[in-house]
Amino acid sequence: MVFQGASALSMDAKGRLAVPVRHRDALQALCEGQLTITKNPDGCLMIFPRPAWEAFRDKIAALPMSAAGWKRIFLGNAQDVEIDGAARVLVAPELRAAAGLQKDVMLLGMGSHFELWDAERYAAHESAVMAEPMPQALQDFTF
Repeated sequence: MVFQGASALSMDAKGRLAVPVRHRDALQALCEGQLTITKNPDGCLMIFPRPAWEAFRDKIAALPMSAAGWKRIFLGNAQDVEIDGAARVLVAPELRAAAGLQKDVMLLGMGSHFELWDAERYAAHESAVMAEPMPQALQDFTF
């Protein structure tokens, strides 16, 4: 299952986020609404369906001791959540603070998982990326 596309969403005062309709059935079928949220070094959060999280978690756990700090960031901050009866996910206050999430957020499908960004932070990030030269890996890519 591949998740893609951007959704502009509003987070309520309690930190709840409505899962977009286009992803609800897929997430229910794939993981019965069980998700894991953790930090991303780019300043956003990553939201994984539980099976994708387990594969990611196993890769991170297998890293050598020289990556212990990154293990703490990814694994030590992971929060298991479930999509509730109103199709919402609760994002923990610690994770909201780490990603600077306010009311307006962007949910981006990134293939096996999602990224959750503060809307203003994502707009600035995207603008900065677009202003940079295209990376070598994409220079010969055919659009």
